[in-house]
Amino acid sequence: MSHIAWLGKKSPFCGNVSYGLSTTTALKGRGYQTSFIHFDNPTDSGNSKTSLLANDPDVSLPYLIKSQVYTIPSPRAQRELRESLERLKPDIVHASLTLSPLDFRLPDLCQQIRVPLLATFHPPFDSSIRSLTASTQQLTYQLYAPSLSRFNNVIVFSDKQAEVLTKLGVKEKSIAVIPNGVDAKLWAPNTNESAESELLKVQKRLGRKRTFLYMGRIAAEKNVEALLKAWKATNTEGCQLVIVGDGPLRPTLENNFLSTQDSKILWWGYEADLKTKVALLQCTEVFILPSLVEGLSLALLEAMATGTACIATDAGADGEVLKDGAGIILSTEGVTSQLKTLLPVLKEHPFLTSELGRLARLRVLDQYTLEKNIDSLENVYKKFL
Repeated sequence: MSHIAWLGKKSPFCGNVSYGLSTTTALKGRGYQTSFIHFDNPTDSGNSKTSLLANDPDVSLPYLIKSQVYTIPSPRAQRELRESLERLKPDIVHASLTLSPLDFRLPDLCQQIRVPLLATFHPPFDSSIRSLTASTQQLTYQLYAPSLSRFNNVIVFSDKQAEVLTKLGVKEKSIAVIPNGVDAKLWAPNTNESAESELLKVQKRLGRKRTFLYMGRIAAEKNVEALLKAWKATNTEGCQLVIVGDGPLRPTLENNFLSTQDSKILWWGYEADLKTKVALLQCTEVFILPSLVEGLSLALLEAMATGTACIATDAGADGEVLKDGAGIILSTEGVTSQLKTLLPVLKEHPFLTSELGRLARLRVLDQYTLEKNIDSLENVYKKFL
C-alpha cells in the first residue's frame, strides 16, 4: 500500500480545503494510505508536541496566523514537520501549497529525507493583467516559480496556468495539467423531485421566485459588488439574487445593497452543510461568478454538475471550462455592464437557461469529474512510487 503524506489545509474553509479533503478521501477509497498534515495549534495548551504516531492520519503543525489566503507558521513548525515525515516514512509528499513561508523550505526538507515532492499550485490568476488584483496575483506566481522549479512535479489546473509558470522558468516536463473534478453523483440535478428534508427546507426558504445565485467568498477578488450593481439596475421582477458565503466585504455590501420589492436580494450567509449546498444549486436557475482572478472554481464545477446555467468571467481557467457553449463567459473588465445586458435576456428566456444547464452538466461529465482527476493524479504518482 503506497503512503501519501498530504500537506494542506483543513480550515478556514476555502477552495484549497475542499480540494484537499475530496482528493485524500478519493485516494483512500482507492487503497492509498494518506496522512494529512495541516496547520492547527494543539487544543491542549499544555501539550505543545505535534502528533507523530505513524498510524495517526492527522498531523497538526503550530501556526501564528492562519487565514483563507495565507498562513504564518510557528518557528517550530519546520522542525515538527521534518520529525513527522521521518516518523511517517511516506512514499510521496504531496503539498497542496498553502501560501506559507514553509512552502519554500519543502524542496530542501524532502531532499534531505529523500522523498519525492509534488505540489498542487492553485493560487487564482488572470492571464492578462487587467486589474490591480490580477497584478498582485501575478507577483505570487513570480515569487513561487524559483521554488517550484525544485519540486519533482507541479500540478496545475489549466493550460493557461502551465504557460504562466513555464514563462517564469518552471520546466515544462515537470508540470502536469490536472483540472479540478467534482463528484457528479453527488452534485447532480434533482430529476426525481426528491422529498429529502434539506431540499424541502431550501425550497421553503427560497420561496417561489426564480433564483440567481452567487456562492463563494465575499472578498474584493470575487467582485461581488459588480454583480450587485447590475442586479439593482435591472428589472428582475419575479426573480431573486441569493448570496451564499461570507467574507470581509459582506457587512459593507449587505448594508449598501438592501433587498427591495423590485430587487430581491437574499443574504444566505456561510453554508457549511454539504446537502444544503447541493439543494441550493438544485433550486438555482443561474449561477454567477464575477471574479477578477480565479484558479479553477470548484463552486462553478459544482453548479455545472447540478445542471445549473452558469455565467463566469474568463479569469483563471473558468473561461476554458465554459467555452464552446457550456456557459456564458464574461470579460473581467466591465462586469456590471455585461450583466446588465445578460440578466434581462436570461430572465425572459428560461428555455435558454435550461439548455445552458444541460450543456454545463455534459461538459462536467466529459472532462471534470473527480474520478478523472484521481486517474490523472495516480498516473503522476506512478512515476515516483
